[in-house]
Amino acid sequence: MGARTTAREAALQMLYAVEAAEHGVERAVSDYWRQTPGDAEGRPYADSLVRGVVEQQAAIDERISAASEHWRLERMARVDRNILRVGVYELTQCPEVPRAVIIDEAVELAKRYGTEESGKFVNGVLDRIADDVGRRDEDRRPAEQRAAPSSDRGGDGAG
Repeated sequence: MGARTTAREAALQMLYAVEAAEHGVERAVSDYWRQTPGDAEGRPYADSLVRGVVEQQAAIDERISAASEHWRLERMARVDRNILRVGVYELTQCPEVPRAVIIDEAVELAKRYGTEESGKFVNGVLDRIADDVGRRDEDRRPAEQRAAPSSDRGGDGAG
């Protein structure tokens, strides 16, 4: 498993603990790492996800509520809600991570920890939010490809 994959899973577990036990984020983070020494390479990313989600939770939750038709946030399964929070944070704050990777990783977490329907639900909500915030799959192209003129864009090649 890659460092960021492990980090996302750790972040999910810490956010779940914050919400379930109503501990502060610092206690949840320190308790998690004390009990699960884990992947040192992924730890900074996991910690940044947890702190970022907690700091921006109100805005993140608004996005989730707007994108999840017929589902109130408080009625969602706690695990689904926290997977969505991590995904929304990455979609809005981590432009270096491709949209497809963020959504695929969230769906895999939902399949692993959620219900039978969690993967589809998470996929649909995050895909809608990604569209809303302007995250497109073409953003994954290397910088030199984004900067180079393309003949199918109507460029005249002079330039």
